[in-house]
Amino acid sequence: MWVIAKLSCKEILYKRIFLITALASLAFLLFYAIATHFAAGEVAQQSNNDVMMRSFYTTQFLGIGLYFAAFITALLAILSSVSSISGEIESHQIDTWLARPLPRRSIILGKFAGLSLLLALYAAFLFSGIISINQLIGGEALKVDITGSQFIKSLGIFMLEPVILVAVALFFSSMITTINGGVIMIILYGISFIGGFVEQFGVLIEKPALQDIGIASSLLFPVDSLFRKMMVCLFDTADSPFSFAAQGMFGSLSEPSGAMMVYTALYAMTALWLAVRNFTVRDV
Repeated sequence: MWVIAKLSCKEILYKRIFLITALASLAFLLFYAIATHFAAGEVAQQSNNDVMMRSFYTTQFLGIGLYFAAFITALLAILSSVSSISGEIESHQIDTWLARPLPRRSIILGKFAGLSLLLALYAAFLFSGIISINQLIGGEALKVDITGSQFIKSLGIFMLEPVILVAVALFFSSMITTINGGVIMIILYGISFIGGFVEQFGVLIEKPALQDIGIASSLLFPVDSLFRKMMVCLFDTADSPFSFAAQGMFGSLSEPSGAMMVYTALYAMTALWLAVRNFTVRDV
């Protein structure tokens, strides 16, 4: 299994999509750093005497960076994982592994371990880059006060997003073609985040129907719940009546519960188990 995990890491590192994403990520961090520098000056001039408005600007600007960092990480996780099994079946590269005395579950678990480790490290790099830019360039105007405990907890949750996506992508990759699996994954990801915004809007205007739509989307694909939980942990606004004022549109008026986090973990484990089961019985 670990040999396959190692080879999976090498495979994704050699793919053009990873190189392109890495360069784009560096460009994004550079752009975000420049934007933070100029935004800090503007905020300092416009909100000298308004503490609440400055607090909103600081958390909102950091939330924008983390939101797009999550989007880039998710896109890389989907594109690099959804072809792991189906792509090798279509090109008959999987025959090399099947010819060896290895149980098929080792192939799935090995790919999951390798891809998850590499993508979690990439997520940690991107998350740390955004936080570092905020702390070093944001100055007094945009710098958010973050303790070591808040950073570690939010980083851990942020790193879980690509792990969940890899598990689900392997499930689709073991069952359908690469293109179909990729389309479904991107649609599910979009539904999850749109549903998250709908839920927060529903809580804000006290409309249970909108809240139910958001909850349903989280149950269908719980990636947005991880992001909302990460934001709550980062800004330490759990059970705070000023949560929305502190976090803005990227925050959470209703913190994802512990039960939702357990559901997310079970969701990923179920997807991985189904991937193993599908690949074990699949005629290739």
